[in-house]
Amino acid sequence: MKIWNEIWDYVKMIIIVVVVVLVINNVVLINAKIPSESMENTIMTGDRIFGYRLAYGLNMDVFGHEISKKWKDPERFDIVIFRYPDDESQLFIKRIIGLPGDKVEIKDGKVYINDSETPLDDSFVPETPLGSFGPYEVPENCYFMMGDNRNNSKDSRYWQNTYVQFDQIVGKAEIRYFPSIKLLN
Repeated sequence: MKIWNEIWDYVKMIIIVVVVVLVINNVVLINAKIPSESMENTIMTGDRIFGYRLAYGLNMDVFGHEISKKWKDPERFDIVIFRYPDDESQLFIKRIIGLPGDKVEIKDGKVYINDSETPLDDSFVPETPLGSFGPYEVPENCYFMMGDNRNNSKDSRYWQNTYVQFDQIVGKAEIRYFPSIKLLN
């Protein structure tokens, strides 16, 4: 009888550990591997990152059902993981450039918001961006996304569904843990 009690204790411990890991992985953190060069030099191809699912609120429960309670708005320049608007089965990672209600225009590679005469600070962009795009009027509850490697990023400028809706945001990229540790901002 004693052996069965000991086995049952191990089974309970394993069940608790599995439940805790599932809750953390599905509600708190998202673990992602970067597949492309679109965010270089901030995040490199092959890097592994953790995103915080609760950064803007709870978007889904443990079973993947939408809850969508927003308690903090995403901010310009946040790096976010989201469901790709043209194929929601894919996760993308980009930087928020345009907020709800913004007018975004790219002239000769420089990004201008709401007809400002001064372009956004893009000191995180590794090379001189090229091209002119827009203007784009960002709808309510939506965001305009761009990669840091502007000349090699398929982002809002090129998508059929230009904007990412709040409910498509899975989490905020917080930390790169491989190949070395780096806070993302």
